[in-house]
Amino acid sequence: MSPRPRTKDDAAILDAAGRIITRLGPAKFTLADVAREVGLSAATLVQRFGSKRRLMLALAESARDSVDACFEAVRGLHASPLQAVIAGATEMTKFVQSPEEMANHLAFLQMDLSDPDFYAVMLENSRRIDAGYRRLLDEAVAAGELTRCNTAHLARAVGAIASGSLIGWAVSRQGAAEGWVRADLATLLDPYRTPKTARGHRATRRRRDVGPRANRSRSR
Repeated sequence: MSPRPRTKDDAAILDAAGRIITRLGPAKFTLADVAREVGLSAATLVQRFGSKRRLMLALAESARDSVDACFEAVRGLHASPLQAVIAGATEMTKFVQSPEEMANHLAFLQMDLSDPDFYAVMLENSRRIDAGYRRLLDEAVAAGELTRCNTAHLARAVGAIASGSLIGWAVSRQGAAEGWVRADLATLLDPYRTPKTARGHRATRRRRDVGPRANRSRSR
């Protein structure tokens, strides 16, 4: 007799686990929560992963293993390597809709930093992210979008803004997370823009700033 085919693959389960952890936090969620989210039984998750901890570790490993593919995908969506940098650095804002959800991500970070198994995965994940930003920044320099600079150091700073700015947004609670992170990225990257891209960037920002006010005036 052949084994029963899996109705949900591991990727679907890990996606569901990510959503649940974002909503409930790593301490509060249960395998039953994930099972309901994905449409399986908790017993099935135990058979697949063994425990809640092993499920979370598999989720961390999945994030690490997808870093290169994520950078390739974001690069493919943007003709400009510099715009790809910004898109990559704001990607996390899609998964954080409230300060409470940000707090749940920080709770997972505590585990990453304190548990040796999680830390090893996080460290490699961080190295791959820095390398991904550096490749895009090298392209931006070669394309004449950025002045020549130490792209390794700048890549590390972009990564720090991408994550740290979200914490600032969760504290301030002003506007949308993406806009907050984009503003911090502009502060970091604008001094490195070449005159040509700087002019285009200023024009784009003026159009974006004027547009909402014009729309409001017409609606009165």
